[in-house]
Parts: sequence; C-alpha cells; structure tokens
Amino acid sequence: MSDERWALIEPVITAWKAGHPSVSGRQGRYEMREIVNAILYQSRTGCQWDYLPHDLPPRSETYYYFAKWRDDGSDQTIHDRLRWQVRERAGRAEDPSLVVLDTQSVHAAVNVPTDTTGKVPAKKVPGRKRGLAVDMLGLDIAVVVLAASTHENRAGMMLLDQAAAQPATVSKALVGQGLTSAVVAHDATLSIDVEIVARNPAERGLVPQAKRWVVERTYGVLMLHRRLVPDYESRPTSSESRVYWAMTDVIARRLTDHTTPAWRDA
Repeated sequence: MSDERWALIEPVITAWKAGHPSVSGRQGRYEMREIVNAILYQSRTGCQWDYLPHDLPPRSETYYYFAKWRDDGSDQTIHDRLRWQVRERAGRAEDPSLVVLDTQSVHAAVNVPTDTTGKVPAKKVPGRKRGLAVDMLGLDIAVVVLAASTHENRAGMMLLDQAAAQPATVSKALVGQGLTSAVVAHDATLSIDVEIVARNPAERGLVPQAKRWVVERTYGVLMLHRRLVPDYESRPTSSESRVYWAMTDVIARRLTDHTTPAWRDA
C-alpha cells in the first residue's frame, strides 16, 4: 500500500487498536500497516495462508486480525468510510436512495465445509451464492454469502434487510427477474420500492440492462481478486469479509488515482 492509501485506512485501524489494548501491554511485533498489506496481498493473489511472502507478517498474526475485524465489523467500517468519500467526491450524498441487487454462483474449494455449500440445478455450479446490493457507482451497500442452493428470494430479502438497516435513505431497489413477488411483498414492510427488471424477450445474446449493469461490473471487478474466484473460505462470514476488503482496495485506489496491473497481465 502506498502512503496515500494507508492514510485513508489508518485512522480506523488506529482507533480500533486503541480500543483493544494488549493484556500484556505490548504493542505487537508487526505494524498494522503490514497486517493490512498481508490481507490485501492474499486477496489479490489468492495465495494460501502458509504461502504469504516472508516479508509480510505470518499466517498466525495476519489471520488473528482478519478474524477480529471480520467478527466486530471493522472491515465493513473501513469500507463504508471510503465509500462515503467516493460518493461525496462524485457529488452524491453519503448513502444512496437506489440500490441494485444480483447474485453470483461460485465454485467452492475442497476445504469448504459441505454444510455451507449447495448446488444450483440450472447452472450446475456446486458451491456458494454471493449476493450484492450496490449503488449506482457500483459500490457495495450490502453483501451476503449463502449456499448456492439457497433460493434467490432469500438472498434478495437478506440483502434488502441489510440495506434497510443502513441510514434510512434507500427507497428503491432494482432486482432481476429471478426474484418473485414474495420479495416485493417482504420489502413493502421496509418501505423500499422493489422493481423487478425483466429481460426483453426479443433481445439475443448479452445485452446490458439499464442501471442493473452496474452490479455486473462490480462482480467483474471482484474477479480480479483471485481469492474470490472460487470460494476458499470455511465460513461464509469470511467470504463476505473478503468482498469488503477487495472493494476497500478498489476504492482506496480510486480515491488516490492509483492503478495496479491485473494479475492476468503479470
């Protein structure tokens, strides 16, 4: 991470560290910047925990903080603070009024417990279902990871429950035709207008749907982070955390106008 990108993340990490002092009074052997570097490196390259480069903190130290920040929501806090800055930079309010929902089926690695995975009969994809709710800039508002066999309706309801739990700004959601009127009825209780965007039957091939295409673009950006290409995580909550860290990396680069070569070009 460059100094500019670390400056965006450092205040949240420093505040967290101050609120979680070591029982022994020690500050720790590794700097927090290097811990974040290790998490982002693994996210981008997809390497195994035991194969982290020797100039980064080891697995034990890195996973300790990854799990802590996953469980207390610090990973989402960092992401959301950067998302607000991107939206303000684009002349928008901190929180959106319109979100777009979609799901993606991904294969699960062999180490993933079978009780957290499933299979989509139509797509023949054994693994997990990753659901996103994004704003019009393609930035994450809500993330859920479920077994791939989970019905689209449940994923949609969970995403909109999360969106509604944000500051009460979301008033409309665009969803695909895979979701049914059950989702519309559910989200009427949340004061969110759900619009099912149906594909034009006259269209052939890949035709981006107005506004809904932004969530597909976000999925494409996430696929540049190899740790997300198949799902390697034992816990669905770890998979959700990986999405937030990947988007944090993307947003921090966007705010500092930094670029990085794609792994497939390496």
